[in-house]
Amino acid sequence: MDSVKERLSKGETVMGELDHPEELQINLDRVSHIITDMHCDDSNGLGKLKIIETPMGNIARALLKAGAKLGVSSRGSGNVNESGRVSDFDIVTVDIVAQPSAPDAYPKTIYESLFNMRGGAQLFDTASALTHDKSAENHLMKAITGFINELKIK
Repeated sequence: MDSVKERLSKGETVMGELDHPEELQINLDRVSHIITDMHCDDSNGLGKLKIIETPMGNIARALLKAGAKLGVSSRGSGNVNESGRVSDFDIVTVDIVAQPSAPDAYPKTIYESLFNMRGGAQLFDTASALTHDKSAENHLMKAITGFINELKIK
């Protein structure tokens, strides 16, 4: 994770693809998202990604909108011993995949969930209005709290 965090802190764009390719390098014609944050919580890797307006990003967005459950999977290189344990793993990126190898590698889709929930578009419009009308802030905080509580229930 440290190598990705360092690249992000230097202002590099860390891109990922829809599905794993065979090679380690990033194929620009397959990019679906940009990783905006990555960190560790004990042995779990956590982060944020933003799906972007590319052909592969649009496929990922359409799948999510249709209700598909997409996962994430790290792509990198390392050494594997006879028992299958990996050491010296150097992460290149995190890709969006249909079947991640880790059982909990299904991220929450915040932006997509926002627009799929009742009143989500209105919440987005209210948030946009904050840049022009500070009096909307209290209404927005209540709406965001409701949205977060709805996510917790799912």
